[in-house]
Amino acid sequence: MIYIAESVYAECMEGGPIRLPDLKKAPWITVLADDDALALPVQFELDSGEKQTIALALKHRADMVIMDERIGRRVAEYFGLRITGTLGILLKARVQGLIPSFHDAAMAMRKEGLYFNPALVSRLATHVGEKNA
Repeated sequence: MIYIAESVYAECMEGGPIRLPDLKKAPWITVLADDDALALPVQFELDSGEKQTIALALKHRADMVIMDERIGRRVAEYFGLRITGTLGILLKARVQGLIPSFHDAAMAMRKEGLYFNPALVSRLATHVGEKNA
């Protein structure tokens, strides 16, 4: 099960380079209401979605947090949260045989507007046994 903060849901649904289906309709995603009472002990330059994700992960003792933004990842790690990003999810999907190619999936997402360093994608593809990545 994946839990996301309402503010993250709103960010995803407002649109951008990649159109997403309504995440509330996915049976494996639960949207948690933002909690204005939750506050991080110090103020960081994070957007609302990142702040809520970290605060809710701490409150609910999340096993892992999915976050790509560098500063958000560092703050989450500071609070002792385990982090993965989009590439980590794609790697796991490839290892479990859910997608045929990590490299192709990552590069397709890159073409849609998500930035991934091509050299990093190639190194990770090689790590999961994809040749000529």
